[in-house]
Amino acid sequence: MTSTLDITTVRSDFPILQRTVRDGKPLVYLDSGATSQRPIPVLDAERDFLLHSNAAVHRGAHQLAEEATDAYEDARAGIAGFVGADVDELVFTKNATEALNLVAFALGDDRFGGYTVGPGDEVVISELEHHANLVPWQELCRRTGATLRWYGITDDGRIDLDSLQLTDAVKVVALTHQSNVTGAVTDVARVVDSAHRVGALVVLDACQSVPHMAVDFHGLGVDFAAFSGHKMLGPTGIGVLYGRRELLRAMPPVLTGGSMISTVTMEQSTFADPPQRFEAGVPMVSQAVGLAAAVRYLESVGMETIARHEESLTAATLEALGQIPGIRIVGPRDMVARGGAVSFVVDGVHAHDVSQVLDDDGVAVRVGHHCAWPLHRRLGVQSTVRASFALYNTLDEVEVLARSLRRAQEFFGVGGGRS
Repeated sequence: MTSTLDITTVRSDFPILQRTVRDGKPLVYLDSGATSQRPIPVLDAERDFLLHSNAAVHRGAHQLAEEATDAYEDARAGIAGFVGADVDELVFTKNATEALNLVAFALGDDRFGGYTVGPGDEVVISELEHHANLVPWQELCRRTGATLRWYGITDDGRIDLDSLQLTDAVKVVALTHQSNVTGAVTDVARVVDSAHRVGALVVLDACQSVPHMAVDFHGLGVDFAAFSGHKMLGPTGIGVLYGRRELLRAMPPVLTGGSMISTVTMEQSTFADPPQRFEAGVPMVSQAVGLAAAVRYLESVGMETIARHEESLTAATLEALGQIPGIRIVGPRDMVARGGAVSFVVDGVHAHDVSQVLDDDGVAVRVGHHCAWPLHRRLGVQSTVRASFALYNTLDEVEVLARSLRRAQEFFGVGGGRS
């Protein structure tokens, strides 16, 4: 598999990748599934906004307030276009977790009409879910008396869509688009078809897909979706909720206060149209500007190019780790419907000990349960090591990872040792 991505130019846009760690080791950053690094255009966009146009949006009649409001709404339009949504279908939140909680709380509110979840209703998730797309649904069921059900998974870490039959009792199906642990990509078209057949809404956790592949929410046919800014080269402190226009118009607010109202008297209030209805208080403006710059950066490289590049990295990692005795990959071992998170265990060595050796070699990875305890229990592992990629990673870094893992095995006296 080949890539046409100009990796030298891309890496030059990320100054942090030039630094060394641990006594002069070149940084090999393989933790983009947790948070990605930011290129200079994103940093410049935030700095330029703060230096020249910083003001609270949607209030004030001075020039800075107008410029800030324009920048904020222009950012919304750019990000909406990136994910195949209309501009009034995109709500800014502080992260994807808040976006998912917003939907879960609204579904427990009787003002949501026929969408309101109550006793006798069912909410469906899967064993593959990140806690952010699990706990809010547990809490919704606890508050409302609904029943939580879930799809099981296959032994290679994919959602088993044959493990559960949906009925008319199901009101919501909330699944990950791409697993943050196994990298498995969900068959969204099949999920949407089966959920809509029984009248259920589909909520998509798209945190691990939007930064790595072309995603079109209208094309996918999902009802809600959430993703994070900091996982797609953007700032921390900003996430996005997508909702179909008619759903957002029917959805009651969760946070109330300034800027989300239409009229206010001492007795009661009416609320603004979406998306402002869901953005109470002064929003995160510089973060929205930075996220829009991240979108422009990804578009300038090309999502198809990025996807091909990351596929080449993932395939090389699966090949390299597959050749090391004593390393077990947790997730699909081929590239069919698979993204760039590669989790694994090293037999005989705790994941935290593995990560320490990797860190000594300058390799930054994630270790633990990755906010997916039920998944790890289902797969019979306490914790895993996860290497996750972004457009700025290289095949040479995959070789460094493999070499460092062999050194870890040698250090702890297990497995294959140095090649």
